[in-house]
Amino acid sequence: MAVAEAFTHTLPTRTGRTRAAARPRRRFDQAAAGLLGLVTIVALAAPIPAPHGPLTPAGQPELPPGSPGFLLGSDTVGRDILSRVLYGARTSWLAALAVVALGLLIGGVIGLIAGASGGWVDNVLMRITDGFLALPAPVVAIAVVAALGGGLFHTLLAVSVVWWPFYARIVRGEIRTLAARPHVEAARLAGASRVRVALRHLLPGAVPSASVTASLDIGNLVLTLAGLSFLGLGASAPAPELGADTARNLSYLLQDWWIPVVPGVVVALLSLAANIAGDGVRNLMSTR
Repeated sequence: MAVAEAFTHTLPTRTGRTRAAARPRRRFDQAAAGLLGLVTIVALAAPIPAPHGPLTPAGQPELPPGSPGFLLGSDTVGRDILSRVLYGARTSWLAALAVVALGLLIGGVIGLIAGASGGWVDNVLMRITDGFLALPAPVVAIAVVAALGGGLFHTLLAVSVVWWPFYARIVRGEIRTLAARPHVEAARLAGASRVRVALRHLLPGAVPSASVTASLDIGNLVLTLAGLSFLGLGASAPAPELGADTARNLSYLLQDWWIPVVPGVVVALLSLAANIAGDGVRNLMSTR
């Protein structure tokens, strides 16, 4: 009897300790996921902290970091580097979010239709998706931009063309798994239409996986868009773009290192923040 009572008292204690140990980890994951919102707010508010305009010279050329009024220095024509990287980070981050949103929309609709319909509709849509997945994404993006011409809009369109198939595959797989669940079968037997079953009983179950994938993709998209901008496929000069600013000033790497290095460091920080936030979203979703 005493042993049983001891065991009864010990089990809740261990459970309580486990929950207490899990709280800091959950708070960290929540803070990490909140980075998505924080960086987005900073990106939207970039004109507020920017001390100067990103396009007009504001001081002497090639001022080093820490100069009065120029925290990160100035470039070769006297433009404030801090202002340019703030505006460039705004462009890169919001562009990555736009591609993710468009990819989720197109891929989600195709995946939902394919998974919910099955049969020949599923086969046709997935073969089209496989065709896009078989293409080398960077080469296709470069080809689309080369065909349509330079510019940020064309770059976003090119990247979106090769990005949606991943979401279509993920959503379709989740939908096919959910379609065999008892509650979905019960909805069908109750006389629910195909559209109602798809939207009310199948689509919500695919949202967590698609959300996690999208959050993890933001960092990759920041790097991809910066790489295309580095190759000259983004907005035309003198628009503030992180990849383009690094490429245009590579010749100053050995004498005025901060001019090409600072935009590259900002790209790395944006990608790091996106990956940390994506891990936080994934951990939060997995514990639900």
